Amino acid sequence: MASVAEETGIVASFKSWPDRTRSFYNDVRNEMRKVTAPSWKEVRATTAVVVITVFIFGLYFFLIDNVIQKGVTYLFNYFKH
Repeated sequence: MASVAEETGIVASFKSWPDRTRSFYNDVRNEMRKVTAPSWKEVRATTAVVVITVFIFGLYFFLIDNVIQKGVTYLFNYFKH
């Protein structure tokens, strides 16, 4: 059975729930007022950075994949004979 102190803590926690919830939503509202949408110029700039970065990584992985493939093929052919 739960002690009186535990029940009091549970009841107090339950009673403070609406106040904590209201405080949380007020904090969220205040933070959302600080949020701004990026400008069209910022969107274009970050999109360009992402596209260029993806291209560079794609090229890098393509080259590394080909080097590894050639190395493994060479080893298989070397030990096959």
